[in-house]
Amino acid sequence: MMHTDTICAIATAQGGAIGVIRVSGPIAIEATSRIFTPMSGKPLEERPNYSLTYGKIFSDGGEILDEVLVSVFRAPHSYTGENSVEISCHGSSYILQQVMALLIAGGCRLANPGEYTQRAFLNGKMDLSQAEAVADLISSATSSTHRLAMNQMRGGFSRELSALRDKLLHLTSLMELELDFSDHEELEFADRTELSQIADDIERVIARLANSFSVGNALKNGVPVAIIGETNAGKSTLLNALLNEEKAIVSDVHGTTRDVIEDTINLRGTTFRFIDTAGIRQTTDVVESIGIERTYQKISQADIVLWMIDAGNSTLSTQHSALKTEILPHLEDKNLILLFNKADMLTSERRTALEQAFADVDAPNLFISAKHRAGMDELETLLTETAALPEISQNDVIVTNLRHYEALVHALDSIHRVQSGLQMNLSGDFVSQDLRECIHYLSDIVGEVSTDSVLQNIFKHFCIGK
Repeated sequence: MMHTDTICAIATAQGGAIGVIRVSGPIAIEATSRIFTPMSGKPLEERPNYSLTYGKIFSDGGEILDEVLVSVFRAPHSYTGENSVEISCHGSSYILQQVMALLIAGGCRLANPGEYTQRAFLNGKMDLSQAEAVADLISSATSSTHRLAMNQMRGGFSRELSALRDKLLHLTSLMELELDFSDHEELEFADRTELSQIADDIERVIARLANSFSVGNALKNGVPVAIIGETNAGKSTLLNALLNEEKAIVSDVHGTTRDVIEDTINLRGTTFRFIDTAGIRQTTDVVESIGIERTYQKISQADIVLWMIDAGNSTLSTQHSALKTEILPHLEDKNLILLFNKADMLTSERRTALEQAFADVDAPNLFISAKHRAGMDELETLLTETAALPEISQNDVIVTNLRHYEALVHALDSIHRVQSGLQMNLSGDFVSQDLRECIHYLSDIVGEVSTDSVLQNIFKHFCIGK
């Protein structure tokens, strides 16, 4: 699919020494040639593919605007699959805007967010899952997220899906043959045992990919950690200590935190998303009650829950009761860590009493002082060990995209129906319908059946110039 219009955009952030302008479309080379004069040799239209040319760009008034380098990429051997040019200027915002104005006056238009990658997808240079990986690669902040994005962009996930779809098509063809020759009992293309074995193999791969999302999501967006407890236990102070900035308001007044405050930080190679929540207590304040309700919502979304206990508070039984009755029922599949805060104020006898009071809670505990940042190294170690994220290589296929995960869940549901249908010896036409549905959801991931609205929603989140 080749576009008739030519787009241009600044592809680099402001403030750098160098600024790059990308041009792509039918007249990309001609439009650039009209504003660019090589210092020597042939004009730009006659330059070979992948060439780099040094020259000058002149303003409308004939003055030298800048000395630049121009890269030429001819279709289909370019990122977008179209004729493309990259102009490397000095990073002045004035120069970049003037060059953009010259290109637009010469017949180009300003690119939309993600339009270069969208054109690459539409022109068959990459499938949709690879296109989405471009955005993940740009935003990668750790070695793990970089490796995952690189693997997906290089087609690792696509190859897994392609192998799955080949197996599904093979299974579908056997079912269709069974239907076509159902009146010839003497012909047998595959017995139900063989068909069930193929379906089981497919189900295992889809389930593995879908189940990898929990790890992939944690690597991409950070392991969600909810900091909860009663009011004035030191939750906001702990968040500020972990982030090393005054992110949350700290006050002796009960109920200061009335909404959820979130931020991410990388601790020892693992990204954590810390969530400071409203203190849990009985209150008639409407706004504070909403904040407490959101606390319970965040508990359900967290992988790790830090229960902050005011170690200096005399009401140990109240805090223990609140943990047992109000919190533990919400932590069926969560990792709980008990934090005894304000440890700098404790005697050894008090420490012993606290340990004994909470001995029936099956969770690791740690004495800290969030105010004085004592115990932070031990807490970081405990968090990293509890998260226990695996080491990632560029060959690992792990799902990080919610859209992909939802499609895999639907595909998994479809293959489960196929398995059930084969076990119940249902008619082949019913089983074939579920097989086609499974293929549909896997095809949706790579963009073979995506609608324009889906594509617009994906690429609108890209930066302009990519």
